[in-house]
Amino acid sequence: MEKDVFVVADNVLSPIGKTTIENFDQLKKNISGVKEQHDPAISPRPFFASLFNDRDINIEPGRTKFEQLLIDSIADALQNSGIDPIDKKTILIVSSTKGNISLLETEEHTPELERRIALSTSARLVAENFGFVNIPIIISNACISGVMGIITGMRLLRTGQYENAVVAGVDVISSFVLSGFESFQALSTQVCRPFDKSRDGLNLGEGAATIILSTDKQYAGNIKVLGGSVSNDANHISGPSRTGQELSFAIDQSLKEAVLSTDDISFISAHGTATPYNDEMEAKAINLSNLQSVPLNSLKGYYGHTLGAAGLIESVISIQSLKEELLLPTPGYNESGVTQSVNVVTDIKPIQAKNFIKTASGFGGCNAAVIFGK
Repeated sequence: MEKDVFVVADNVLSPIGKTTIENFDQLKKNISGVKEQHDPAISPRPFFASLFNDRDINIEPGRTKFEQLLIDSIADALQNSGIDPIDKKTILIVSSTKGNISLLETEEHTPELERRIALSTSARLVAENFGFVNIPIIISNACISGVMGIITGMRLLRTGQYENAVVAGVDVISSFVLSGFESFQALSTQVCRPFDKSRDGLNLGEGAATIILSTDKQYAGNIKVLGGSVSNDANHISGPSRTGQELSFAIDQSLKEAVLSTDDISFISAHGTATPYNDEMEAKAINLSNLQSVPLNSLKGYYGHTLGAAGLIESVISIQSLKEELLLPTPGYNESGVTQSVNVVTDIKPIQAKNFIKTASGFGGCNAAVIFGK
């Protein structure tokens, strides 16, 4: 029998709050971090995104903004968690798509810079800050990185190799990142509108999140990670599957591992980027997995697309939804714009929820799904 994997503690650090509770309280008030930004260092033109006010981040010498956000998020989650980073049974997992890539914009390109930009350098710096004794694991698989970090933590704990996993994810927005999405014509000129008829692209966002997992029985009353799966549709470097079969496969495998049926899922935390192709593919996948009537939300209108942190931020907020029995709406949604209907939540509402599924997809055709439950 598989070991139970419990959620011990978590954190969301975003432009709208420094803790999970702060963030959830802001979301209950329908407060979003996404707004029109005027930052010539990132773009000569105004753009919609959720960005930190850098004056609010105290970056210690020798660290980058990316590393400081990782450390701050992990520190808040570890506080009062009872988990010891120095324990050899504790592993650190870091999820990010871009890491310190923005250093290419400001520093001379040298072998030293290549070493500094490497995600392994940042992960080691963060691990040393807390005294983790094990070499950290890095997950960088486009926009499923956060969900994949959770699945990797769950699987490592079930092997018995480790007892605790600290899974953290961060991405920051730079000129490099924004221009890349601009080149795909993937950015919206307004606040994004997931699954809506008039959706025209995504907003980017900065954020960090941490989730601490454990197989220790003292946490037996906590919410659990029940199952998860990763797939790839190998369709195109940036365009998702035309059919949704591959994301549906990841959803179905997650349900099988969790020993649950579609009737057991209370809500879906969708990837919901508000790009025409992603939302269409996701709607098809949800229908193929027979989850089309299950309430669904996308939090991208609150946070923007936080890339490697998205799966973690949205999982932690959804765990809070389970705890408070409140389902958050999908900002920007008015009228369905996908060919196969999904049950998009438009207003905050009480819910008697037991389990939820979090989905994610990304460039290169990657897909992931993970299930949490009481």
